[in-house]
Parts: sequence; C-alpha cells; structure tokens
Amino acid sequence: MRIHLSLSKPQKSIPFDHQPSLVGAIHKWLGENEIHGRTSLHSFSSLVGGKKSGEGLIFPYSPKWFISAHNNEVIKTIIRGIQIDPIINFGLEVIEVVIQDNPILGNMEKFSVASPVFIKRRIGESVKHFTFEDADSDIHLTETLITKLNKAGLNSENIEVCFDRSYSRPLTKLINYNGIKNRASICPVIVRGSPEQVLFAWNVGVGNSTGIGFGALN
Repeated sequence: MRIHLSLSKPQKSIPFDHQPSLVGAIHKWLGENEIHGRTSLHSFSSLVGGKKSGEGLIFPYSPKWFISAHNNEVIKTIIRGIQIDPIINFGLEVIEVVIQDNPILGNMEKFSVASPVFIKRRIGESVKHFTFEDADSDIHLTETLITKLNKAGLNSENIEVCFDRSYSRPLTKLINYNGIKNRASICPVIVRGSPEQVLFAWNVGVGNSTGIGFGALN
C-alpha cells in the first residue's frame, strides 16, 4: 500500500541534507516499533517539486511525498500518526493524505526511481558503494530483494533486479546522511519475477537503506 502526501509550502529553503527529518517524522508517526534499525520492508520517495537555491531547496508549490510498505498495517499506523501530529520539520506539515491501492503488475516491470538507489557491501575492512556503472550492482540488488522477500515470508525464487542500462541519462549523486556520504544511482530499474514479487519491490523499494530514503520506485 502507498500513501501520497501533500505538504504545506515552506516559507524558507529546506537544507539539501533534510532526509533524516523525513525518517524522524515516519518513526514519530509509527510510535514504538520494531522497524527502526532492521531490514526495511518500506520505502519513501524524495520530496517532489523543489528547486536548488543556494544551500537548499525552495518549493514554489506544495511539496509532494509518498510512503509505501509491504504491510498495510504500517501505512495505517502512519496515517493515524499523521492525524495526531502532521508536522515534519522546516515548515513542512502534511495537509492531505491520498491512499493508493496496490496496482496490478506483470512478470516484468520497468520502474523509474523516486529516490536514488543505494548499494553497499563490506569488502574486507572497507565498505564499497556500488552504482549502475559497476558490473556486480545487479547481483547485489537481487540479493537484497531476496533477503527482504524471505523476511516477509514470500517466495524468493526466480527474482531478478537490474539497472536499465538502455536509459540515456543515468547519473550518480552523493548524499550526505547524518554526516555519512553515500554514492547512489539515479537510473531506472527492471524487476523480473512473479507479479507478487514485482509488487513487493514496488512497495519496499530496491537496494540498501530504503527505510532511510533510498531506492523508492515510481
């Protein structure tokens, strides 16, 4: 299930590194939960409608944002939390919530990304960030989705995730999250599997750290 949120128009620019504030709002709305710090079965988009201005983003119109989760109860809990306290940060406040039911998807779908796709793996004593430029990135995307399918108790056989390398304008973006710089990809992905598996990917996102704002799918 997915909810689309319309937010109040902020009067000042929002810092580029505002992602932790979105995470904080989600966990405030969830209340005490077992989601934080674990493998995430939810995802959320970047804010839509911003334009670069100096050290941040300005929003000429109401920002848009969505949150998705495999478990409908997670979304319902978030909605109840929004009703109690709709404030996020930086002058942002939820002013409208629209529920989107799960779409009907096929065995193969191409998705544009609603937030950059982040892939990391520990190699020896260091951590490497993989992008669409790395040959092994598709393997890691598939591994991560298999892990999430298993956690959800769903069939993980014959699932495949890959970057759409026919896309003409892929790019990478360095995102600072609480002082840690993460190299992520802005490039469509292709998911192949059963319709249930493909829908699962649409809800939970792809790659690492979907619970803190990476890898959400349109």
